[in-house]
Amino acid sequence: MSSVSPIQIPSRLPLLLTHEGVLLPGSTMRTSVDTARNLQLVRSRLLKGTSLQSTILGVIPNTPDPASDAQDLPPLHRIGTAALVVQVVGSNWPKPHYTLLITGLCRFQIIQVLKEKPYPVAEVEQLDRLEEFPNTCKTREELGELSEQFYKYAVQLVEMLDMSVPAVAKLRRLLDSLPREALPDILTSIIRTSNKEKLQILDSVSLEELFKMTIPLLVRQIEGLKLLQKTRKPKQDDDKRVIAIRPIRKITHIPGTLEDEDEDEDNDDIVMLEKKVRTSSMPEQAHKVCVKELKRLKKMPQSMPEYALTRNYLELMVELPWNKSTTDRLDIRAARILLDNDHYAMEKLKKRVLEYLAVRQLKNNLKGPILCFVGPPGVGKTSVGRSVAKTLGREFHRIALGGVCDQSDIRGHRRTYVGSMPGRIINGLKTVGVNNPVFLLDEVDKLGKSLQGDPAAALLEVLDPEQNHNFTDHYLNVAFDLSQVLFIATANTTATIPPALLDRMEIIQVPGYTQEEKIEIAHRHLIPKQLEQHGLTPQQIQIPQVTTLDIITRYTREAGVRSLDRKFGAICRAVAVKVAEGQHKEAKLDRSDVTEGEGCREQHILEDAKPESISDTTDLALPPEMPILIDFHALKDILGPPMYEMQVSERLSQPGVAIGLAWTPLGGEIMFVEASRMDGEGQLTLTGQLGDVMKESAHLAISWLRSNAKKYHLTNAFGSFDLLDNTDIHLHFPAGAVTKDGPSAGVTIVTCLASLFSGRLVRSDVAMTGEITLRGLVLPVGGIKDKVLAAHRAGLKQIIIPQRNEKDLEKIPGNVRQDLSFVTASCLDEVLNAAFDGGFTVKTRPGLLNSKL
Repeated sequence: MSSVSPIQIPSRLPLLLTHEGVLLPGSTMRTSVDTARNLQLVRSRLLKGTSLQSTILGVIPNTPDPASDAQDLPPLHRIGTAALVVQVVGSNWPKPHYTLLITGLCRFQIIQVLKEKPYPVAEVEQLDRLEEFPNTCKTREELGELSEQFYKYAVQLVEMLDMSVPAVAKLRRLLDSLPREALPDILTSIIRTSNKEKLQILDSVSLEELFKMTIPLLVRQIEGLKLLQKTRKPKQDDDKRVIAIRPIRKITHIPGTLEDEDEDEDNDDIVMLEKKVRTSSMPEQAHKVCVKELKRLKKMPQSMPEYALTRNYLELMVELPWNKSTTDRLDIRAARILLDNDHYAMEKLKKRVLEYLAVRQLKNNLKGPILCFVGPPGVGKTSVGRSVAKTLGREFHRIALGGVCDQSDIRGHRRTYVGSMPGRIINGLKTVGVNNPVFLLDEVDKLGKSLQGDPAAALLEVLDPEQNHNFTDHYLNVAFDLSQVLFIATANTTATIPPALLDRMEIIQVPGYTQEEKIEIAHRHLIPKQLEQHGLTPQQIQIPQVTTLDIITRYTREAGVRSLDRKFGAICRAVAVKVAEGQHKEAKLDRSDVTEGEGCREQHILEDAKPESISDTTDLALPPEMPILIDFHALKDILGPPMYEMQVSERLSQPGVAIGLAWTPLGGEIMFVEASRMDGEGQLTLTGQLGDVMKESAHLAISWLRSNAKKYHLTNAFGSFDLLDNTDIHLHFPAGAVTKDGPSAGVTIVTCLASLFSGRLVRSDVAMTGEITLRGLVLPVGGIKDKVLAAHRAGLKQIIIPQRNEKDLEKIPGNVRQDLSFVTASCLDEVLNAAFDGGFTVKTRPGLLNSKL
């Protein structure tokens, strides 16, 4: 044995502080570099240095975790290992991180830390074991005995393994070629030991102590292998090979890596997962599936891609709220107050929610209803869904379905696909953590179709109260009970919803707001919200109800209140500018260093200011503490000239024009119909981007008028009762960029053509709607409430509707009904009588006188 170590290290070493493992002389390990000190060490010494000396570091084990890295240097272990850096691997994204491959050279002892920043450097003393012992025969004899005993156990350990494995054969050769004093460190790093035991080996400076510490570890490993061989019962050569390979995988890992700890952590995770599956309250069928998957997971190597998939699946199954639910708040009075505070009007919706609460109070196991709010944009369908959840005391989750064209978004992907995941329904339940939330399926009418299937068809099972108690997601492949979920769908129109899906939902129409309701909503909700968003107070700005009415009638024409909300936002921004300028000007005038000339110039500006509107003069004429009043002039300055003016009377100043009422997904609208005639060959021309139904209505109208021309004494330009004789008729529906279709324009076209051929003007305050037949009957149409509100917004006074729509007038607010007069018509004669001043009576020819001659 050599008396002096052949390796000579520098007296000053930079220190690499590790927390992952213990490096022993003669062994190799990988260590990650993620603390600030270690990163600086790698950059300064390893990445820039080129000499061999620059790649030798002092590795100090058992330092605190980098997560708790402090400014001061932590207490250092007294003894470390000088190491040669063999490889540096790293990247700068997403954050700087390096991994070092290092080989231990020899032990050293820290004498003094010379500097701490940017990385620690210490004066060290190399520890050469044999120099510390006296060169006596007794010592040499004792060491020889210990060395022989150690060598015997080392050979026995290696021979228990399969020599056909290359790593085992190499280890056997090392036992004969390496000096005996180097073997304890190398074998300790190879066999299965804890970090604490490795630290004790590192601190064993004398060879005698080192051999005494290492021999029990070898004996323990040998006994473990013997026990393993007994349990495996090797009967065949194949079994023997399995026994040899399995221990070698445990023993021949790179010393100091985190392999052992990772395996322990994974085993702990699987145990925890098994415990969660056992204690979870999932149904028996789901529990069986989980137990089966757990058995597969235990047998599966971690390197297999399916390992992570199975583990994710089991974690999802455990996290799902199979039996976890919230308790409903069933106080009807409190719910009524809460709904009234959150939303003005919407009586039908509130009534339905209170009915659900009342039934829930009487019957506990009520299935969740499937409600569908249908109405124009901006009327508060989505916000009502939030209020319902708040009223019930339930969790709320919104699922936006606009543009979804893949059925897997609803039902999930099968686990055979790469990147498979559960659908939005199961994912939403995992997010809220309870099995009885309020799910808002927003924009259910805007689902698309594609090659990946029809998501509307996938929703059929979700939205069926009789089926969704065992909804099966493709990813779970286990039934989940959705019957306690309260589903609320929103849509602008039912026309694009498939009939099968529509049949499963309870449709609740949400019509547009009246002017009075918009004023109330504006002053209760919109204006306070905008003031808060723009940092204004009611002491700085006042918007009277008259101004709100002007904005509603002249600047917005919509069923909801979104545009109205944006207009209030524009007003608040303009006022914020004035308030900010006023504060700046006040601060400028209060400065003591303002010269007399500047003060005079300010006064001159004040005198020359022309008060065109209140908005122009707020920062000049009014003190900053006074509220800025928004009147019509201020509106004009902020929002520009009015966008909508009442043109009804001007449009009806000549024959051949009538006003109809139309329904759109954005609410009701008034629609003008114009007609003209000219010499021709009896052709009917239709313009205005009309659909097939509207064209049919026009042909019906002209046919009815031709057949009744004699009855009403209607003649064309040439005096003929055949209205198309040598005459062309042109029907036009203005706003040609907007697609128009539907049966409700029939009575309007008849009235327009009757006005054209009779030369009489239609009353300018009358609007009408209704479908016609070839025999002159008026049939009912839909959307009466929206149409009536549109006529009311336009300032019309009389509305002609089909007699069979009279029942729909009950849905119209009382104040609107008071402002309007309604005429119910069952045939076109009644329509024409109501549309013209003095009626449109049949002209009877005077009877013939008998001759007295």
